Amino acid sequence: MLAPFACQPDASRGRLYEERMSSFRSPYQRDRDRIIHSSAFRRLKHKTQVFVEHEGDYYRTRLTHSIEVAQVARTIAGVLGLNTDLAECIALAHDLGHTPFGHTGEDALSALMAPYGGFDHNAQALRIVTRLERHYADFDGLNLTWESLEGIAKHNGPVIGENADEKHAGPLPYALAEVNAQWDLHLHTHASAEAQVAAIADDVAYSHHDLHDGLRSGLFDEADLMELPVTGPAFAEVDAIYPGLDPMRRRHEALRRVFGRMVEDVIAVAQGRLEAAQPQSVDDIRLMGTTIIRFSKPLYQELKAIRSFLFHRMYRAPSVMEVRAKVTQVVQDLFAAFMADPGLLPAEWEHAVQACADQTELARTVADYVAGMTDRFAILEHGRLCGGALVETHTGPSFPS
Repeated sequence: MLAPFACQPDASRGRLYEERMSSFRSPYQRDRDRIIHSSAFRRLKHKTQVFVEHEGDYYRTRLTHSIEVAQVARTIAGVLGLNTDLAECIALAHDLGHTPFGHTGEDALSALMAPYGGFDHNAQALRIVTRLERHYADFDGLNLTWESLEGIAKHNGPVIGENADEKHAGPLPYALAEVNAQWDLHLHTHASAEAQVAAIADDVAYSHHDLHDGLRSGLFDEADLMELPVTGPAFAEVDAIYPGLDPMRRRHEALRRVFGRMVEDVIAVAQGRLEAAQPQSVDDIRLMGTTIIRFSKPLYQELKAIRSFLFHRMYRAPSVMEVRAKVTQVVQDLFAAFMADPGLLPAEWEHAVQACADQTELARTVADYVAGMTDRFAILEHGRLCGGALVETHTGPSFPS
């Protein structure tokens, strides 16, 4: 039984292009399956999370990250009586718009696209599922339900209006504006509880696995984590219960406890807030004026300390910054090459190029192509079109160190 404030499949606002209902899948199950079978989802397996895809077989990629986010979202949504299929769908789709090389690639493409309406990976995800996936006979995109599109657009909160985060100040990203003009996503309200769950699941997943990947990379060690909130007590608890435990097992046991504490905290806070608010519909959630799914204030502050540590010791580590500079150059060079000679784009993109009425439309087409590249393809294309090898394409260790 779903809670009254959950998204009910039979009350969906439907799809932009009407389709016959499936006899064995709910609308949100169908959305989830379309995302899993999309080309953009498959490409995530070779896109950066933190470390460039080729740097090691055991580091997270955008694909494994998305799968972990979906697992957390299903768990939290199930406990709260929400629609697990919709939460999973939004979780799986939330990073579809990411460029090669993660946030570094996005920063580079955003700067290049500044004269042409900018670039935002959340908006690009909407562009992918409404336009760029072209496999169906009756429509472009995946023709997802309104609730799934809303969740992708607003899982981080309202985009416009008094409740919008100040990071959304300024014009809407063109990719989001185009979708919203076609089908109003109510960008001034909060999203469903399922979308909020997907957003917090993203925070849980990366807070956990970035610690794991950072340890594996050698950028910091367990002694460093013993000095931090949340992680320090977790290691101490493992040491008390399992003295002398093998180092790899000790690491896993401690981080497993960190993961569990985050999930349990989110569930407890949500249950308390839902009990106090007594929402009776999904629109009660949307119009609440604040998020219902969040960390407790004490844990949020402790996680801020961990993220600050990760920022300085991992995301901005000298070795990582060296690679960031190289892959930024890759994106810049590829964008410039395709803008100067659109004929370099593959033959299947010729129609899109011919349809461009001006430089802005051409830039957006080039951005679609570059953003869709995997790490390895971008590196290989850069070598082919621009010469040299800014980034090596070796494969990292196949077994744990």
